[in-house]
Amino acid sequence: MNREVLKSIDTGRIPVERLMSLLQTFTLKHSARALPDLLETADLENVTNRQFLLSVLETEVKGRNERRRKRNYSAAHFPPNIRPLEEFNPEELESGISQAQLDRLKELSWLDNSGNLVFAGPPGLGKTMVALGLGLHAINNGYTVCFEKMVNLVKILDNAETERTAGFRLRNLKKAQLVIIDEIGYTPITKSQANRFFTFISDTCETSSIILTTNKEITDWAELMGDPILTTALLDRILESANCYSFRGESYRLKYPKIPD
Repeated sequence: MNREVLKSIDTGRIPVERLMSLLQTFTLKHSARALPDLLETADLENVTNRQFLLSVLETEVKGRNERRRKRNYSAAHFPPNIRPLEEFNPEELESGISQAQLDRLKELSWLDNSGNLVFAGPPGLGKTMVALGLGLHAINNGYTVCFEKMVNLVKILDNAETERTAGFRLRNLKKAQLVIIDEIGYTPITKSQANRFFTFISDTCETSSIILTTNKEITDWAELMGDPILTTALLDRILESANCYSFRGESYRLKYPKIPD
């Protein structure tokens, strides 16, 4: 359409509903819903055609990103009442992780490089809170995340071939850019379960990042897995590109009972 034809159109006579319908035709649903407000703002501020087009497109992108974020959050299977990473105060620990280290982790370069994180230490020091905070931060920045406690992951791996729900969840875990496995070491597992866990970790490390929280020292994992050779191979996969943080201090959870681990 040339400029002469464009100039001949009296846009003021075009029904808003017609414009909204056209936007819907091109699946610009978010822009369509916001169009009346965008038009009103354009009239009040006397914006140019380019500025108005930009506002329409930016509205659509923002809406799609928010929809994707909500979908990714739902798929993560986070526990209720998780808190943002900013609420964690590393100064309340004796040692383990500093604010500067947390700030670097928030940059997510480790996630872009398929790196892993291990948070170890006694219960109640905030390991899960930090892991979930990083997971939430990753989702807000457009990444896909899955969270499972170790005991639930073992059940999923046990039943993936026979139960539809478990199989579906396992496929989502394998597709996620970040997998958070919480509370490794709280429950012993059988040798066959350890083998399935090893296979899952090996496959996941090739394409994704993993955050592990554990109350066991890494040197004690052989007891958990029941096989020193398998444990060594597992740790090789995890630690090859991992940063490890050993939390020490007074129980964070006793001070703030509603905060997970």
